[in-house]
Amino acid sequence: MATLQNIGDVIEKHSGHSRTVLNYCATTERLVDEAKRPGFSADRWEPLAELVDIDAFVRVGNFKEVMNWQDYASFLTNWASSSEWECSFKRITEHANVVFLELEERSKVGEFSNSVNSMSVYEFTESGKIARIDVYLQMALPSADMLASYEGVEITGDA
Repeated sequence: MATLQNIGDVIEKHSGHSRTVLNYCATTERLVDEAKRPGFSADRWEPLAELVDIDAFVRVGNFKEVMNWQDYASFLTNWASSSEWECSFKRITEHANVVFLELEERSKVGEFSNSVNSMSVYEFTESGKIARIDVYLQMALPSADMLASYEGVEITGDA
């Protein structure tokens, strides 16, 4: 069984695409905290945008929803402004242009809180930018309140 660690404690131990993915996670965690401040907007995700190929980017989420970078930045802004989120590192594996990251993620939206095991697959371009993220979760069935944050997101079976 993987030992849980803070992302910040493991970044320095990794290089290459693995380090980029860990920086992506640490930056996300920091920006989710900042999103509660007045004036936070989708533009504040620029530190993440620097790590991705924003023209080619695709994220396939927990419910097979497919988003480009602009949709994802908007989604992150809405989600982060009303959510608390933190994660613990389990394992990371890199092969060629793909990184597999396992986390334990904990979140709270209103009175609802949960903990999930996640596996995210990051695909990189030849220039070292993230082009795709596929998210897989192990979790208890979410409540209707939790699903409300996905209102307006198109869910297709073609991921």
